[in-house]
Amino acid sequence: MNSDEIIENVGQAVDLAGVALIVCGAVAATVAFAYRLGRRRGPFPGLYRVYRQDLGRAILLGLEVLVAGDIIRTVAVSPTLGSVAVLAAIVGVRTFLSFSLEVELEGRWPWQQAGTRTGRGPG
Repeated sequence: MNSDEIIENVGQAVDLAGVALIVCGAVAATVAFAYRLGRRRGPFPGLYRVYRQDLGRAILLGLEVLVAGDIIRTVAVSPTLGSVAVLAAIVGVRTFLSFSLEVELEGRWPWQQAGTRTGRGPG
């Protein structure tokens, strides 16, 4: 097995880990939501908001790992201009999704101070 195959396999393993994080996080968030709902630990809108935040965090973490897998495979295995352009597009879309989820979860832009809200998002 040469180094290109090893790097490709590592990239695929990182991608698999990213997908597993999203799936496991979604399952854990859903189980926690069902438990809280069954125990009625708070009003429904609050429980739902916590569920969305837990789910969003799982998606954010999974997206970060998926970007890492894309970088590993593209830059280390086949750094052609076309593959780097595709990587840039993928990273751009995933970064936009990450920012959108961050605003939705925190109610502020990532560069704003913790007490500043955008007027949108949960709350």
